[in-house]
Amino acid sequence: MPAFSEPPGAVLPYDGPEASAVQVRRSALTPWLVVVAAVLVAVLMLAPVLVVFGQAAAGGADEASRLLFRPRTVELLRNTLVLVALTVPITVVLGCAAAWLVERTTLPAAGVWRTLLLTPLAIPAFVSSYAWTSVLPSVQGLGGAVLVTSLAYYPFVFLPAAALMRALDQGHLDAARSLGASGLGAVLRVVAPQLRPAVAGGALLVALHLLAEFGVLQMMRFPTFTTAILQQFAVGFSNAAGSLLAATLVVLCLGLLAVEVLLRGRARIARLGTGTRQPPVAHRLGLWTVPALAALTILVGLAVMVPGGIVLRWLLRAINAGAVTAGPLLSATASTVGLAVLAGLAATLAALPGAWLLHRYPSRLAVGLERVTYVASALPGVVIGLALVTLAVQWARPVYQTAALAVAAYTILFLPRAMVAWRSGLAAAPTELIEASRSLGVSGPGTFARVVLPLVLPSALTGFVLVFLATVTELTATLLLAPTGTETLATAFWSASDELDYQASAPYAAAMIALSAPLTVLLRRQILDRR
Repeated sequence: MPAFSEPPGAVLPYDGPEASAVQVRRSALTPWLVVVAAVLVAVLMLAPVLVVFGQAAAGGADEASRLLFRPRTVELLRNTLVLVALTVPITVVLGCAAAWLVERTTLPAAGVWRTLLLTPLAIPAFVSSYAWTSVLPSVQGLGGAVLVTSLAYYPFVFLPAAALMRALDQGHLDAARSLGASGLGAVLRVVAPQLRPAVAGGALLVALHLLAEFGVLQMMRFPTFTTAILQQFAVGFSNAAGSLLAATLVVLCLGLLAVEVLLRGRARIARLGTGTRQPPVAHRLGLWTVPALAALTILVGLAVMVPGGIVLRWLLRAINAGAVTAGPLLSATASTVGLAVLAGLAATLAALPGAWLLHRYPSRLAVGLERVTYVASALPGVVIGLALVTLAVQWARPVYQTAALAVAAYTILFLPRAMVAWRSGLAAAPTELIEASRSLGVSGPGTFARVVLPLVLPSALTGFVLVFLATVTELTATLLLAPTGTETLATAFWSASDELDYQASAPYAAAMIALSAPLTVLLRRQILDRR
């Protein structure tokens, strides 16, 4: 049976009493090519996790108990959980509040603010921490880590929240108000359920990034599992302590996935057609216009202007001192772009089978395959890199020290970005249009190409851009897996900044920002296309 196929003329009464029976029938007819593709992706994602657990179990139960229950491990667990508990709510508040101001109010110059609020994605988080520590060395510890990560990661919530707020139907709010709901009640009962999947997905990405973050926390001198894992693996991958800490991160990731499922809910946000949609009515800010503009100015200033200004200052000093060498900079840029394009394509394509199964053939299998894609991404890049090195040396030696192994690591690390993007796009694609196409005799692949793809292409492009941006700034896995002689912008920047040579590192930081900044325009277009 071809991929994406299903019986022509199928009727899917999702809201009727026959919904469960139809779901059973559709599950039985799930296209096997899609299932096979999703399983292969899940195997790739689980392979490093299995290596980690195998290494962790090598020391025996007694050694594991001794390492896991020592005071240092408890301290690392507390630090990691506190960082997640503080940063994730802050990013949700910042992202949702900024999205509401831009998309649902009379905020002046909303288009300009829409772009500026996405700009932090163009500035690597460890570059922001480098800027903050160079201007304010006292910004360290938990406070500094929460500050930098919140400013760097709130766009992960802002982007999907703004896209859905722009696409909401004003008629739904008006109907709720006509039935006696207050303004706040209408928002809570109509808008909030539709925002839950997007906001929960964005919050999940933030939490997973925090679990695997290294550069920011190392510069801020705030020890978590990730920084401790890097220290343990400094003596070799056979170190049981590093593997046990990495396995604990996997368990934390599973807990976050369970919480995200509960927060996401099952509200359907897809609409059938656009002709009946009523454009949103912007809330008048009135006297709140000036405070709103001031708040956004402070947010953008802290997230963009401070790190951007510091990088520019050091770059000008490097130029004046003649410390900028064009050859290594261009070589690092070319290597970075090549790896990022390959990783973006690989992750976007790899995420599609699981997202499609979850959208069109919901079942425990589909949910499980989709959840698996998030597990390995909670591990630091160095753990994924070392696990892939172990697998390549034992089972696939020809790919060792090749770009293919590095791209595989990037795919494992950043596939959740593409998965969240696909899931958001497919959730807004009306299933009835697919059924209508199939009832007219269009094949499964034809329906996907002619009906589904035009609707979800902006979201797919968003996933590609997010993976591209992440690959440009990836550090630890690149240090291990980049082909011999290959240096990226991130590794060159880290080598210089690790020696506190800010002038030498500034050109590479500026190049990463210049390379990433234009892509935020594409993310802005994704918001504008959701209408």
